[in-house]
Amino acid sequence: MERIIGIDYGRARVGVAQSDPLGIFASPIETVPAAKIIVYLQNYALREPISKFVVGYPLNLDGSRAQAAPDVDKFLLQLQKAFPEVPVALEDERFTSVMAHRAMIDGGMKKSDRRDKNSVDKISAAIILQAYLDKKK
Repeated sequence: MERIIGIDYGRARVGVAQSDPLGIFASPIETVPAAKIIVYLQNYALREPISKFVVGYPLNLDGSRAQAAPDVDKFLLQLQKAFPEVPVALEDERFTSVMAHRAMIDGGMKKSDRRDKNSVDKISAAIILQAYLDKKK
């Protein structure tokens, strides 16, 4: 069954999450170096068909584009070139890092483990994807 992939793009690292086959729940799966994300997604697509990408888009509190938006725009061009047949949806990523930290605390994760930015990135990707899935219902 096809999966929807959630992406929290950053210059250094990219958090990746996937939906369940029914498109109800999002789960964090990996944090990948930004330079390797397209190859990672291509390899993923060989194992699991991808029906859509949901990419977190950086906005300021007033809704204007944040400083990181041009980096995400470049990534979106690479993604569309590598996967021209897969639609891409953008999801507001404001506060996802804060929500990821809160989820780690609520989940009982040790303070030393919460400092691992890889965990934050993939959990942020899952939050982005879950927000999209919840709106779709």
